[in-house]
Amino acid sequence: MYEPKSFDDLKVNDRVSLSKTITEADGALYIAATGDFGPVHVDEVYAGATRFGRRLAPGIMVAGLCTSILTSELVGTIGVSVEDRFWFTGPVFYGDTLTFDVWIAEQHDETRTIIWEASVRNEGGLEVLKARASLKFPRRKPS
Repeated sequence: MYEPKSFDDLKVNDRVSLSKTITEADGALYIAATGDFGPVHVDEVYAGATRFGRRLAPGIMVAGLCTSILTSELVGTIGVSVEDRFWFTGPVFYGDTLTFDVWIAEQHDETRTIIWEASVRNEGGLEVLKARASLKFPRRKPS
C-alpha cells in the first residue's frame, strides 16, 4: 500500500479490483472538505424531487476513489497526474457497494507516461463511472 514504484515496474494490463461501500460518513467528510453542498447531495427533500428520487453521493468523490486505488494499490506514489477524464454513467447512492476495476491501458516509454482506465460498477452490475487518465513518471537519474 502506497509503495513507491518506478515506471519500469509497471506493465500494460496490470490491474486491481477493490470493492467499497459508500457511506454517509464518506459523503459528509468529502462535502465538508470541498464545500460541495449541492442539494442533490445534502437535501433529502430536494433530491427526492429529482429523477433519482433520493440523495446522490458526490460523483467526483467516487472518481477520487479511483485515483486513490490507482496510487495505493497499482502504480505507487511517484507518478504525477497529467490529465483525468471521468464519465458519470449512473447514480451512486449512499449504501451502494461499488467495485472499482483499475488498470494500465497504455505505457509510453518515450514520455514515461502511463494511461490508466477504470470502470466502477454497483452491486447490481450497473456501470456508474468510467475513467481514462494519464500519469507521468520522472526521468531516471543519470548514472
